[in-house]
Amino acid sequence: MATYLDFENKIKKIEEDIAGAKNKYDDHAVEILEKKLQKEVEKTYKNLSDYQKLQLARHPDRPYALDYIKELLTNSYEIHGDRHFGDDSAIVCYLGYIGDEKVMLIAEQKGRGTKNKLKRNFGMPNPEGYRKALRAAQMAEKFNIPILMLVDTPGAYPGIGAEERNQSEAIAKNLYEFSNLTTPTISIVIGEGGSGGALAISIADKLAMMRYSIYAVISPEGCSAILWSDSSKAETAANALKITSDSLKELKLIDDIIDEPLIGAHRQKEKAIQALGEYFLKTLKELKKLTPAQRYQMKYEKIINLGEYSQD
Repeated sequence: MATYLDFENKIKKIEEDIAGAKNKYDDHAVEILEKKLQKEVEKTYKNLSDYQKLQLARHPDRPYALDYIKELLTNSYEIHGDRHFGDDSAIVCYLGYIGDEKVMLIAEQKGRGTKNKLKRNFGMPNPEGYRKALRAAQMAEKFNIPILMLVDTPGAYPGIGAEERNQSEAIAKNLYEFSNLTTPTISIVIGEGGSGGALAISIADKLAMMRYSIYAVISPEGCSAILWSDSSKAETAANALKITSDSLKELKLIDDIIDEPLIGAHRQKEKAIQALGEYFLKTLKELKKLTPAQRYQMKYEKIINLGEYSQD
């Protein structure tokens, strides 16, 4: 059963009408309704607000990291643990192949259903998760294996235990170490990219976002609570924070936008997964044309230009 957001209600009604017409074997009505549906989809999704895109990024039917891994990765082997404390299920690491390319895939996984959400800690990694990611990345670096990172988290876990085990140090170390990797690295925001929890696995040669993903220094709810002491103003905050792929591409904070289906990855998962796989292979081919020194310099220049200020 598909889950519909408030702004998708007209689409839901037309789809229900199509299902009814099919049950009556009324091909003419189906044809008319399908044309009506296409017009409604274009009208709705080409005029989304930033807050509506945030809702799509968090949509419960949106493909999560393991959905991409299952469909894209072959001959895969999962890597567990940071070899210091434990195995954080909010971050998964797999060695395998996408097409003919060997890859180390590092991803944040939210989980579906109460039991799995608890297992994955709602996609909020602990320090050992980031240290596991770093261990996997350093293994890939040793054998010159390209790295693909899938970002999807509301943020790093803020619990007492995480702070006791040095959450901020784990994130900071990843920023430093990932900045110095010379093997090809590609990071893609597939859903919600929240704060330092997302940043810890998004320092790469190429940083891309799925069309309806978001990437923010703070959640709109957190921002509105801080600025106005009212989390109900999240929509106002979302529209001001510039969290969408279009805004971030315009600000030169990301490199590319992956053109997921107009109706969203949550409605056409296979096409979204295929688009991500094709982007990875195409971008990796381009990165492999560069020497490690050239990739390193390109990444260095990109990082130091972040937040560039101009008086013009």
